[in-house]
Amino acid sequence: MQTIRIERTTCPKEKPGKDNPLVFGTIFTDHMFEVDYEEGKGWLDPRVVPYHMLELDPSAMVFHYGQEMFEGLKAYKAEDGRVLLFRPDKNIERANRSNDRLCIPRIPEDLFMEAIKTVVKVDEDWIPTKEGTSLYIRPFVIATDPYLGVRPSNRYKFMIILSPVGAYYESGINPVKIWIEDEYVRAVKGGIGEAKTGGNYVASMASQVKAHEEGYSQVLWLDGVHRKYIEEVGAMNIFFKINGTVVTPKLNGSILPGVTRDSVIALCKEWGIPVEERQISVDEVVAAAESGEMEECFGTGTAAVVSPVGELRYEEEKMEIGGGKIGEVTQRIYDTITGIQLGRIEGPAGWSVEVK
Repeated sequence: MQTIRIERTTCPKEKPGKDNPLVFGTIFTDHMFEVDYEEGKGWLDPRVVPYHMLELDPSAMVFHYGQEMFEGLKAYKAEDGRVLLFRPDKNIERANRSNDRLCIPRIPEDLFMEAIKTVVKVDEDWIPTKEGTSLYIRPFVIATDPYLGVRPSNRYKFMIILSPVGAYYESGINPVKIWIEDEYVRAVKGGIGEAKTGGNYVASMASQVKAHEEGYSQVLWLDGVHRKYIEEVGAMNIFFKINGTVVTPKLNGSILPGVTRDSVIALCKEWGIPVEERQISVDEVVAAAESGEMEECFGTGTAAVVSPVGELRYEEEKMEIGGGKIGEVTQRIYDTITGIQLGRIEGPAGWSVEVK
């Protein structure tokens, strides 16, 4: 593997105060990671450099054909001072699956892991320690070939930027309200729904705006073919606890395979809680809510970790879940995953990776 060179900033930024609220994704650290790709040469010159503006040709293919991939994970500072990553290997695996679907060259896993560790280590002092905070890590790839034609690019830039963050939702761990979308479609099987790319998110924005205007935090998508089967929330995978069983939509090619989702399923199995990955219709969700069998509902994702859902709205029907309060299983999952992330709880082997 190539050695990652480090160029440190001569103009460090002012870090946010410990008591200042951290709005998600608005503050960025002193440094970033960069490596360039050229067809026939591979990934060249991996480096950590001062955070800077990019200079790209207006004809760079990312602007015209949307060939780009991004990921998201977090670094945490444990009480004993260790810097921990949560299952970064899973994010690297998913990133390369996204790359495959988007015709972007794979990033060598050892280079990817070392890049994350190196840039986090350089900006370790930026990791916040207040309860509910972390250092968000955003790896991404863009196509940089200056060419107007529909084909995979011959040049790419892979970068990692860092952002100290607080809770993704203003409500924190308090239940959020979710709008079940019945007009727009985000993704279909055979498309790019299971890839982590901007095209999936821009497709969700019109519905997101509509939901926000009605006082809802996020949109829950139905499948794009039958328009009746639950898929995922705009920024999270979704779980329901129905009559004692935790149920989540099975991965079908249009749902993002979340790392936190996978962790929740593993924990439920370890605890002996019945858990099912299967097709679940919106009619089943409505019926379970009306009968009282819908005991809990929560979303999972890197940004929010676990977010309880206190209300679902489908068409004109509003469904209160669990009395609008966080459920027992939801709370246990949140406490366990955040405990592992912060080094307070020893999780399954390989879930915590220390940055040294």
